[in-house]
Amino acid sequence: MKHLSTAGKTVALLFSAALLVACSGSDTKEDEAAAAAAAEAAAAAHAAQQAEQQAAASAELAGLEEAAAQVGNVFYFEYDSSTLTPEALSAVDAHIALLHRNTENIRLEGHTDERGTREYNMALGERRANSVRDYMVANGISSLRIETISYGEERPLAYGSGEASWAENRRVELKPQ
Repeated sequence: MKHLSTAGKTVALLFSAALLVACSGSDTKEDEAAAAAAAEAAAAAHAAQQAEQQAAASAELAGLEEAAAQVGNVFYFEYDSSTLTPEALSAVDAHIALLHRNTENIRLEGHTDERGTREYNMALGERRANSVRDYMVANGISSLRIETISYGEERPLAYGSGEASWAENRRVELKPQ
């Protein structure tokens, strides 16, 4: 921000100088040359200001991408629940911040552990994916950018019949499209 105000001050100073030169009553050719030089300097300052803004925007986007990468693209749920946990909310928030800065479409894939009937697990996986989608939409992401699908228990990450395996399989995965 400090650089932007400095560039703004520079532009104002150059315009003031051009105005003083124009009002000084000296030779017309000198006035035109001074005005042209002031205009060139103002254009250069404006270009520098735009370059700084683009660099800041790129750095901010890179930071958001890094934050989303750090939290991962998998959001975990409690047993028989489609309610986002505080950890999942925090991770989804990082992705929401990134989605506000790009136009990428995503797919939310709902998964469950092996317990329950196939039909029940397909419905629970759908509720989980819809829970993440609804939270994103409530936070300003267009529903047109989000596809949801449920795989139920069909695509486990961890195989085995124990809480550690089941916990890894109770999830929604965010995937770019």
